[in-house]
Amino acid sequence: MNIDSINNGIVIDHISAGNGMKLYDLLGLGELDCSVAIIKNVVSHKMGRKDIIKVDADIPVDLDVIGFVDPGATINIIKDGVLVEKRNIEMPERLVNVIKCKNPRCITSCEQEIEHIFKLTDREHKVYRCIYCETKAN
Repeated sequence: MNIDSINNGIVIDHISAGNGMKLYDLLGLGELDCSVAIIKNVVSHKMGRKDIIKVDADIPVDLDVIGFVDPGATINIIKDGVLVEKRNIEMPERLVNVIKCKNPRCITSCEQEIEHIFKLTDREHKVYRCIYCETKAN
């Protein structure tokens, strides 16, 4: 398999195997007008297997989304074919409009203008809860 290198863009690397498509959807990468490559189940000495996403455009990415899905991932910024920055991702303390509360009695279910906000309540187990009703995010 041959995936071209990118000139200017980002590479989301060290994604746990199977999380690449979830990140693709949550980041809205399908709506972009540029080349996006998702490489699944790549052999990795460090992780066993991993996913990689390459975006051939210099776009802003929501680091909170990446931190929610896979806090061990890394972001590589490529400019003129050269790696200029590498960022390690951590779990965000708050998520705003990344996921929606599943509780039908939550105020976010009936008030459409309210932001969906979740707070990190258990870092070890990656638990986020809605700030309005305390429902655990799935």
